[in-house]
Amino acid sequence: MTRYGFCGLKVIAGFTAALAFSTLLAFAQTDATPPSPRKGIVIWDVPAFDALPDDENGPLARYGRSIIEATYAHIGPEAVNPEARYAGNNLACANCHLHAGLKKFGLPLVAASADYPAYSSRTGTVSSIFDRVNQCLKRSMNGRPMPEDERPMQAILAYLKVLSTHIPTEATIVGAGAGSMPEMDRAADPSRGAAVYAHTCADCHRRDGLGVRRNEALPNMGYAVPPLWGPDSFNDGAGTARLITLANFVHDNMPNGTSWIAPTLAPEDAWDVAAFVLSQPRPQLAGIDRDFPDLLLKPVDAGYPPYADSFSVEQHRFGPFAPIRAEIARLRETRGEVPNPNSP
Repeated sequence: MTRYGFCGLKVIAGFTAALAFSTLLAFAQTDATPPSPRKGIVIWDVPAFDALPDDENGPLARYGRSIIEATYAHIGPEAVNPEARYAGNNLACANCHLHAGLKKFGLPLVAASADYPAYSSRTGTVSSIFDRVNQCLKRSMNGRPMPEDERPMQAILAYLKVLSTHIPTEATIVGAGAGSMPEMDRAADPSRGAAVYAHTCADCHRRDGLGVRRNEALPNMGYAVPPLWGPDSFNDGAGTARLITLANFVHDNMPNGTSWIAPTLAPEDAWDVAAFVLSQPRPQLAGIDRDFPDLLLKPVDAGYPPYADSFSVEQHRFGPFAPIRAEIARLRETRGEVPNPNSP
């Protein structure tokens, strides 16, 4: 079955929705035939990075690819240059954006540059791709924002721009996001997920979830297998700290080497093991309660208050989500918006 999803860098929540087609083309002529839906881009036409010319952009984009693949070495907390230590953990961007952002349903980055600028429901503003990268640095990398004129940032932006070279603005790519498997009509069960983790995940990520370093004495060499929780993992403000995103990512990509075409885990197991992972301790992002100025736009699986609805934090973390969506729809119809009391 062909599936569609938003790009992994999209700020506006949408990981849970299955996309069939994007918005209709606009026609100015009054006698024009009805527009046809824009088809999703199935084959990604990505330039060969090693064949890029050795001008100002080619080496910069290749440097950006290296940062995505080995973030810990370039801007991690143990990077050689102390001033370049923008990431707060020793993960790599490619731990989540698989194959350096080139794997379908592996949170690809192929359309990221083409997708921005875009409205961010998290901040209530129009965000640039630079803004979005810094959100990842703060959340997934548990670090701090990087100035736009810093060479590593310029390199990341150059890499993303090359990836999107042949992607029309606001186009839909087939294979974006993490997928969209059916949700359960029950809450995901961390206790059941613990058994799934022990059987399927622990051999690689270890029973303590702390992953496998390439060299225990040299943290700036990163991980052969990344940690899923603990002090060197992503914080609670990251997109992968939400159940819908993580469960779909696990279903379509794990164990490592799995493809969405032939998943290893049953959907129920993916939901439960993701709930187990998210029930474990991880870094906390300060000021997270200020996210989403309009609470009606907050993702239903955001695991931290405040909320527009009356459902518990536990249900927002683990579901079921259908009752929450129904309440949000009712509030949107009757109130239009629900301001976040903590937002500036």
